[in-house]
Amino acid sequence: MTQGQKIATRDAYGDALVALGKKRDDVVVLDADLSGSTKTGKFAKAFPDRFFNIGIAEQDMMGTAAGLAIGGKLPFASTFAVFATGRAWEQIRQSICYPNLNVKIVASHAGITVGEDGGSHQSLEDVAVMRVIPHMTVVVPADGVETMQAIEAVAEHKGPCYVRVGRNKVPTICPENYRFKIGKAHVFHEGKDAAIIATGIMVAEALKARDLLKAEGIDAGVINMSTIKPIDAEAIIAASKRCGAIVTAEEHSIIGGLGGAVAEVLAESAPAPLVRIGTKDQFGTSGDPDGLLKHYKLLAGDLVAAVKKAIKKKR
Repeated sequence: MTQGQKIATRDAYGDALVALGKKRDDVVVLDADLSGSTKTGKFAKAFPDRFFNIGIAEQDMMGTAAGLAIGGKLPFASTFAVFATGRAWEQIRQSICYPNLNVKIVASHAGITVGEDGGSHQSLEDVAVMRVIPHMTVVVPADGVETMQAIEAVAEHKGPCYVRVGRNKVPTICPENYRFKIGKAHVFHEGKDAAIIATGIMVAEALKARDLLKAEGIDAGVINMSTIKPIDAEAIIAASKRCGAIVTAEEHSIIGGLGGAVAEVLAESAPAPLVRIGTKDQFGTSGDPDGLLKHYKLLAGDLVAAVKKAIKKKR
């Protein structure tokens, strides 16, 4: 993948599974009758004996994944984010996280960029409900490059993991020498006037916002916080002390997601003005992805306004 090239993170996930399957024969993949959409179908074609279509039975899928983990396999379980984290929450808590099993849940079609499927399928709460469960690691890759590396990283990590991927194609922004590490943020630009801490597709918007602000003489930092749990508290504290104003950006509710996680760190360790960009205690709606990003004020121009607001607060 070259910088600027657009690829959906769900597509990168499918490719990452095939690459992982070639290296490890303990990898098995489960899906809830959505393998064409989640892109686990790529693994099914390459390794049909290690792929299990559980059907439209997400709760059963999580329980089966737990059993496979107990049996020494490395299961990746996939479906849409709204079903993985909503319908199967109890099974994830009780059967996977409580016994701290080595199950990887990779959920696609998260956020409002699902598009025309509408509010019933646009998961804006999944990061919050996964983050609150003990033992769970939560990762939201920004592009295809980071997704490929994140899947490798969670495969090596011992314990439950939740990885959030999307339907829509997004630009490749990670440099060639990029190396993903669980729990470690990537600082694209340090900045001195304010810092934008973004995750997922909002990292690309943050980089656009930085360029717009630079033209106005404002130096805004951009930090890719791809691991929401464990959060990189050191990076947040450093940005707060360096810039004195923080903006968070996520394609998720500002309640309990990245904005909430960053607010917790700031309140406890490095207080600074904070403006949270994301959906505001509301459901999604039907529309094309670009129109929805505009409707919910999740574009670079909205980040520019948020940065100016945060800077005004510190003055």
